[in-house]
Amino acid sequence: MILYNVTTSLDPEIADQWVAYMRDTHMPEVMETGFFLKSQLCRLLNEEDDGITYAAQYYCVSLEQLEEYQRLAAPALRDEIEKHFGGRYASFRTMLEVVA
Repeated sequence: MILYNVTTSLDPEIADQWVAYMRDTHMPEVMETGFFLKSQLCRLLNEEDDGITYAAQYYCVSLEQLEEYQRLAAPALRDEIEKHFGGRYASFRTMLEVVA
């Protein structure tokens, strides 16, 4: 199992709007691509610098499947987030292998 984690630090002024967009639009669209088995959105509790940070997590069966998602579907989905929240967030992505 592969966990694709997208960690995003937000301008606090947009946090509620961003969470609603992720919950109601972006994460359902990611799941509709068919590449992932499940997803969840977590808020980091040990935040620094008065920021608000979330981790969107998506589970898929293989690294190849994740790479296919990144090639075929991710660019357009990322563009949509940028249209709505450009300049008010910073994200980084990690790929993890679930071992237990």
